[in-house]
Amino acid sequence: MIIVIFSMIVVGMIFYNRYIPVFGIKSVEQEDISNTITIVDIRDFNESYKSPVPGALTIPVAYLKRNYQDIPSMDLYLVASSKLESNMGIRYLQKKGYHIRGYSIADSTRVLLNEKKSMSLGNNN
Repeated sequence: MIIVIFSMIVVGMIFYNRYIPVFGIKSVEQEDISNTITIVDIRDFNESYKSPVPGALTIPVAYLKRNYQDIPSMDLYLVASSKLESNMGIRYLQKKGYHIRGYSIADSTRVLLNEKKSMSLGNNN
């Protein structure tokens, strides 16, 4: 019985950290962020390489535990590829004392469509 309760608590904590939105942190358009806030791109290297965010510090969410000390400012704006990724990044950085001012979810499908369109235009010439 104790094992069942313990495993339910562990599963509940994992579910909470990944899927429950962080209270008080809102999605904000990148254009609305002031220049004094550090932008951290927590998307995977493959995604951040295809559609880079100008002036952003790129540290994928999987590498935050190892490299969070490289983030120079305490006020942050996060760029993520999914809601799950943003929830995990926000929670981890808040535990380390950072103040997250907002986040945005990057639209990688738009980037892929633009790449396919430019490739098809290049083949027709």
